[in-house]
Amino acid sequence: MFKKVLIANRGEIAVQIIRALHDMDITAVAVYSSADKDSLFVSLADEAICIGGPQPSDSYLNMAEIISAASLTGCEAIHPGYGFLSENEEFAALCEQCHIKFIGPDSDIISLMGDKANARDAMKKYGVPVIPGSEGVVNQVSDAKQIADEIGYPVLLKSAAGGGGKGIREIDEPSQLEAAFLATQQEARISYGDDSIYVEKLLRDAKHIEMQVIADNSGHVVYLPERDCSLQRSHQKVIEESPSILISESERKELGNIVATATSKLGYTNTGTYEFLMDNDHHFYFMEMNTRLQVEHTVTEEVTGLELIKAQILVAAGEDLPFTQADAAVKGHALECRLNAEDPYHGFAPRPGKINHLYFPVGTMGVRFDSGIIAGSFISPYYDSMIAKVIVHMNDRDVAITKMKRVLSELEIGGVTTNQDFLNEILQSDGFKEASYNTNYIEQVILADRRVLDGAK
Repeated sequence: MFKKVLIANRGEIAVQIIRALHDMDITAVAVYSSADKDSLFVSLADEAICIGGPQPSDSYLNMAEIISAASLTGCEAIHPGYGFLSENEEFAALCEQCHIKFIGPDSDIISLMGDKANARDAMKKYGVPVIPGSEGVVNQVSDAKQIADEIGYPVLLKSAAGGGGKGIREIDEPSQLEAAFLATQQEARISYGDDSIYVEKLLRDAKHIEMQVIADNSGHVVYLPERDCSLQRSHQKVIEESPSILISESERKELGNIVATATSKLGYTNTGTYEFLMDNDHHFYFMEMNTRLQVEHTVTEEVTGLELIKAQILVAAGEDLPFTQADAAVKGHALECRLNAEDPYHGFAPRPGKINHLYFPVGTMGVRFDSGIIAGSFISPYYDSMIAKVIVHMNDRDVAITKMKRVLSELEIGGVTTNQDFLNEILQSDGFKEASYNTNYIEQVILADRRVLDGAK
């Protein structure tokens, strides 16, 4: 087992990794930017090294400085968390070259699944159903038009190297395609240094369903209960839950067997998540695979009772998974709300600032807060605006919803504007109560209803 591990991340996920390492009696080393010098994760770590300025490119994306910090402190492994370098094949390869274990899949697998067009081809090869679209990348507008005509509008233009909702355009009719194609190429070139685009059929009334897997080096693969991540705004997830009450046990098992088989055929190790769209007839279509821990892994931990960060570390150290498929059964229902420093009533503008008052209503069954802040913490404008993940786990979905609404109502944060009331607004909506919401629900129902009300004032 590792004796010392470096965390190449910040905020909430860095805190969770440090705590997991300490539970395993492993020394935790943090790296931080000058903007994060007073952050909670820095104080919790056994050692902490400043690696650059506040801009991510100077710190959390600075591969040379991170590798240097790991080497200088004698770390045997690096946990990348999520975001930043967690899906960067160059960084994973650099770790391999420097004989530092990257806690995640091998760099060649990250490279394969990071190119969305190649990932799609691999999934088709291994029996995973995919959304109709282009075979590989499309370099010319004329080719994109031909494919769109064949599969029918609406379509999505997607950056092959993209992720996190970037490099995506929705096209409703042929007249929109050329300008959108060029804009998507430009955005992809600026964001990823790769302007490869592929075309995909747009399923508008679909559910976003994902299933996480974890595999060890001995060939054991465990799939975990699905998560419904359909509540999104601008392709960014807002509330997640597990399991989906619309999916039967037989459907769960069928989808799980599909992703487990594909994982084995890929030779994939450590954890990853298959993301699907589910249509009204419960047909599943592969979108992409995230080769890292997900923000919403917490709801999976709650409904299974399995600690995924610790399992990641064990697998990376060459040990077998500490659980089997039988241990991954659904136990109750879990919800996660992403609490952000943003103003939902003024265009969701980020609202950085100092937190001068903080009260998390903990101390009751089934309530969990994953956060990297304390009273006095500063929400930086340089990074993601998420303050905390609020997780509730109960035996029954309705009970979990009621408790989540109560927790959000009691929660107190002073000094910054948050989406706290907006989250409660979603929880109280009919579409959420019925679990009938899809990926367009927030935009087309919640926000549309608000615009109607605002217009009536």
